[in-house]
Amino acid sequence: MSNLRKAENLTSTRVEYVTIQDDESGQRLDNFLMSRLRGVPRTRIYRMLRKGEVRVNKGRAAASYRICAGDVVRIPPVRTTAPLAPTARAAQAKEFLEDRILYEDERLLVLDKPSGLAVHGGSGLSFGVIEALRAARPEAPYLELVHRLDKETSGCLLVAKRRSYLRALHALLREGRLEKRYLALVRGQWHLGKRTLEDRLQTHHRQGGERHVKLDERGKTATSRFAPVQIFRVASLVEIELLTGRTHQIRVQAAGAGHPLAGDEKYGDPEFNRRMAGLGLRRMFLHAHSLSYEDPVNDQWRSFSSPLPDDLKVVIEKIESQGV
Repeated sequence: MSNLRKAENLTSTRVEYVTIQDDESGQRLDNFLMSRLRGVPRTRIYRMLRKGEVRVNKGRAAASYRICAGDVVRIPPVRTTAPLAPTARAAQAKEFLEDRILYEDERLLVLDKPSGLAVHGGSGLSFGVIEALRAARPEAPYLELVHRLDKETSGCLLVAKRRSYLRALHALLREGRLEKRYLALVRGQWHLGKRTLEDRLQTHHRQGGERHVKLDERGKTATSRFAPVQIFRVASLVEIELLTGRTHQIRVQAAGAGHPLAGDEKYGDPEFNRRMAGLGLRRMFLHAHSLSYEDPVNDQWRSFSSPLPDDLKVVIEKIESQGV
């Protein structure tokens, strides 16, 4: 056995037949498998589904199938990676995240996610927000992301501590009853006033799995409300309320309206990005500054907010002081 295989510390599991309980129903099959098979790469889980190795009630099922109470899911033998000792970087991430908790109770944790940290690990080598939280709290029976933010996007992120609460918040998301508001710096002077943008977005996958989204009539409807906050000479600070949750929605719609986001290397304007970099911008200027909803448990209105991070404040201050 090679040193690499020794380091991986692989173990095998047996065939499992899992009967879905009431508090597990409603979630996608792929998400259920990923929470059940922690340490197994996502690519391996999707390959199992494509090959029919996973069965629901003795039949094949798609990744998007929503499991129901009473379903019997067959999980095949799969080699899983045993947890390794946390690296110094992982330990630092855990400590850093604990310091960024905005709110917590028995059902919910609200995190002020930093830019540059993915919400979820990718190939099993990445260390994302949810992995850091689980590592920091090994005694926690349940921690799951309610929604996602791009790696470069900072701000409010909801993490459910109970499966039943996750389902309730997902229902609010589907019904458009969870308000998500962002702050973004865009190119040019925004003279469109308060404007609702409705477009159709199509996701394309490039070589290597990179996602790229385009305005396309064959795509899914995406709706956002844009409103100016401050207008400068060459840029504008805008607030965006998401009414749908499509991949890269704000970035693509802003670019389609002629006002791409500052620091956006995929959909932005290179010349504008260079100018903003000269003012100290080192990442995409997009911040999830508030989340609000009526709590499905007690009907109380809940609102969480995250102030604009210092690295983005500095850019605004330089724009103002230099009259840019």
